[in-house]
Amino acid sequence: MQPGKRNRRVSSWHVIGAQLAHFRKGAGLTQPTLAERFGVGEDTIASIEQGRRALKLDFAIELDELLGTKGALEVAVRKVPKKEHYPAFIQDFVEYEQDAVSLFSYETQLIPGLLQTEAYARLVFSCHYPPLEVDEVESRVAARLDRQKLLERKPRPILHYVLEESVLYGELGDPEVMREQLLHLRRCMNLPFVNIQIMPRKTPKHAGLAGPLVLLETPDHDQLAYVEMHLRAELYDDPADVSVLMQKYGMLRSQALTVEESARLLDALLEALLGET
Repeated sequence: MQPGKRNRRVSSWHVIGAQLAHFRKGAGLTQPTLAERFGVGEDTIASIEQGRRALKLDFAIELDELLGTKGALEVAVRKVPKKEHYPAFIQDFVEYEQDAVSLFSYETQLIPGLLQTEAYARLVFSCHYPPLEVDEVESRVAARLDRQKLLERKPRPILHYVLEESVLYGELGDPEVMREQLLHLRRCMNLPFVNIQIMPRKTPKHAGLAGPLVLLETPDHDQLAYVEMHLRAELYDDPADVSVLMQKYGMLRSQALTVEESARLLDALLEALLGET
């Protein structure tokens, strides 16, 4: 493993995009001409050819018919590995996540993906801006639920979360979606390999002002750190970088409520929402 930030990977979508560009040019078509033929934006064709946007199966079939490529694009799309259905910038992380011995996560805005209900995940992706197409939302929801198979894996991973208290009071979308999500989160607290601590809204000092982060340990006991931003994400394996983020997380754990206090806080919130313990 190379130290420091990882280089951008060449994914299946880059290869498929290059194939599409080759077939298009062979047919004597420009990107604007192809885009006009299918009623899509020129930037859509450009993004697919550059590997920045996945080629949808139905579109691949239509392109094969127009370009006379005898199903080549359809076959290529069908053969894309499941892990590459995730956005390119998180593929490395997801690959490591599935084999992780332990995972430590600090979240500021949302319930962590591994603990989300299907309805909550769909709500999260529906908030994406610019808006995602309906089929893309469903694809991402399916991918997120597939990641949750990690919770059924044996040997079990050790999962630890620090969540901002404000996450529990989110009012996105249908209130019923949030209530079911909080009930699911409370059930997750009972899993012996999951620990959740809540960071109270009133705290004199806070080590996580720079934002969310994830730490994980591989089966070979390498320590990695993942930090996601608006337009890109970084997976760090340099020991010096990871050490800094591990120290931050250690301080967050000490500043948050204990696991027991966190469970009682969530119980009280659920009692208020549901009218019963």
